[in-house]
Parts: sequence; C-alpha cells; structure tokens
Amino acid sequence: MKRTRTVVPVECRPCGRVLCSLAVLWGFVWLAALGGCSGPANQPGQPSATQTRRLILLTNGDDPFWDAMRQGMNKASEDLRLSESGLAVFLDKGDFSEEAQINKLQQYATQSDIAAVAISPVDAKNRGIADAMRALRAKGVHVIAVDSDMDRELYRDCRFAYLGTDNIVGGQELGKAAKGLRPDGGVYATFVGLKAVANAIERIGGFGEGAGPKFREADSLGDQGDENLAQENVKTALTNHPDINTLVGIWAYNAHAIVQVVKERNLRDKITVVVFDAAPLALSDMEEGQIDAMVVQNPYQMGYLGTKLMKALVEEDQATVAEMYPDYDPETTNFKTPDGDIYTTELRVVVPDASSPLKPEMFSADTKFFYFQDFKHWLAERSLTGS
Repeated sequence: MKRTRTVVPVECRPCGRVLCSLAVLWGFVWLAALGGCSGPANQPGQPSATQTRRLILLTNGDDPFWDAMRQGMNKASEDLRLSESGLAVFLDKGDFSEEAQINKLQQYATQSDIAAVAISPVDAKNRGIADAMRALRAKGVHVIAVDSDMDRELYRDCRFAYLGTDNIVGGQELGKAAKGLRPDGGVYATFVGLKAVANAIERIGGFGEGAGPKFREADSLGDQGDENLAQENVKTALTNHPDINTLVGIWAYNAHAIVQVVKERNLRDKITVVVFDAAPLALSDMEEGQIDAMVVQNPYQMGYLGTKLMKALVEEDQATVAEMYPDYDPETTNFKTPDGDIYTTELRVVVPDASSPLKPEMFSADTKFFYFQDFKHWLAERSLTGS
C-alpha cells in the first residue's frame, strides 16, 4: 500500500512573538539536521525504498472465471513469499469496454508503485490499448498478456509475452466434442461476450475446424458481457434458425444462458450443448444433465504462473524466465523462435459420465479428459467452485 505523510498544521496561540519565533527557528534547524542525515529525497514518481510494489492483473470484465484466477494468484503470493520481496498482487476487473482498460492502464502509468501488469485485452486490435501497454513498458513497468492476447501481427511488441490457453486448440477440442456427439453433423450458433477479443475469434474459428465440414455455422452473436442479452441472443438464434441443433457457449457465463433458454423452450432432446469453461452455474447444469461437454481452461494456473512470471521479470530472475520461456534470450531481449513468447496452460474436456459417446482418444494427447464427478473432486482439492 502506498504510504502518504499527512502534515497537520499547528495553531499558534497568543503566547508572545519571541517564543513563537524561537519555535519556528528551532523547527527549521531540526528539519535541516534531519535532512542532512537522511540523504536525498525520492524524486517525484519514484517509489520509496520501503514502498510495497504492486503486480496487477487487469481483466476484461467481471465473471466467476476470474475468481479462480484470483485464488491462483493468492497461492502464488503465499508460495513465492511476495511480501518478503516487497511485492503484492492484485486483481483489477474491467467492465468489458476498451475505454475502461485504456483508462486503467493510463492510471497505472502515473502510479509509482506499479511494477508489473498482466492484462486480458478486451479488444485484440485496439490501438489505444496497445499504445497504453507500450507506454507502461517505456516507463519500466513489465507487461504481459494473460488469458487472451493482443493481435500478434500488429501489436506483439506491446507485451513481453502471452500466458494462457491456446484458444485455437481449445476451440478445436470443443468442435471435436460436437462432432463426437453428432457424427452426422449439424447446424450451430456460437455465443460470446465480445467478438473482437482474441480468445473469442480463435475459439470460434477453432470450433469450426474441429467440428469439420458436416457442421454449418448459422449465427454468431455477442452480448457485451450482459447476461440478460446473452439469453436473448440464444432466443434470437433459435427463432431465426429453426434448424439449429448445436449451441456453443464461448465464454463462461454463456453456458448457463444457453441452458436457461433450452429448458424454457423444452428443447433438450433436440439440442446439443457444448461450452467453454466450468462456471459454478454451468457445473450445476451439467450435473442436471443439461450440458453435453465442456472444454475447461485452468484460470487457477494462469493466476499462479502469471504472478510467478511478473515477479521474475521485476526481480530480473532470468532462471525462472528461462524455465517458462526457454526461447527467450536475455542478452538481446528477444525470442529465438517466432512463437517463443507463448506459454500454453492446461485444457480439460469434461463430460457427464461414462455413458457419453466422447472418449479420451478423440482429443489431443495434451488435453486432460475427466468425467464430471472426477472433475468436481479436482476442483474440491483446490478449494475451487469453478474453473
């Protein structure tokens, strides 16, 4: 926490001019002596030697997904003894708007105690966000992207590296789930918060690849993080495209929005539901038989490793950076391979039980396969209510 010194003015009561003058003179002498012992004062904008420096994770919006990430951050703070290094980690939630993220990044640039920022960008192609990230880096603040990246063709230089899901692979795995559940193919619609976010673009594209040519996309709708609009979007898609038989949730809260509408319209026997993530409500929905498959990220791991990476960058701990990004060359401050700046976190496929037609061999060897009860046990071991 940044400490500030409060100067309280002392009221001079009528006590004689000579006495007051002597008191003021003695005050100046005392301050001068103190200044001579303490050395030069901190320059404006510089943290004091005892000031705790902050590591910030800035989200794109508010969702239970980030609660699991916060728990990973807190565990890393404990394991890595951040307080002993004069560091503390904080989660700062956006509101799904570009303006909010830009404003927050610009505020960070004025605060001397910010040492590193991890951001999940709300728009991969937004120049204002990229410029604000660059400005932080120019000030010496370490910047990484977590969960979703900036456009790598346009703005790769605005962050040190990306840490999170390979969202193209995640989309492909969800597409494979749809194909396994409906081998004859079908018509689908996708639902997401913001279609301009890199993870949304990559997951939707990956889903089409994984599902294959027997599937046709009928619609793709964004809701700007509004959960009421998320339900309305499902209704709109079903009304406009009566042949839809597969509904695809791209962001965590979209799962429950889909389930609510399918239940309301009594369409469960006709509709396949496949979703990203395991929000608490979605877990209840799967337990009730309302969701056929989940592709689940590991926000806990993202929070833990994101904190670990920020600490390593701040402390110039090249051994830890090399452990996570072996292609990084500290001599040239460049990466030796084009995608050496990407660290991929875990993916899981979760299905209700052994009666599901989906089997582990249908998915990538790197993707972990869980039956629902086993996955609930995995969450409980980490005191998580979702992932």
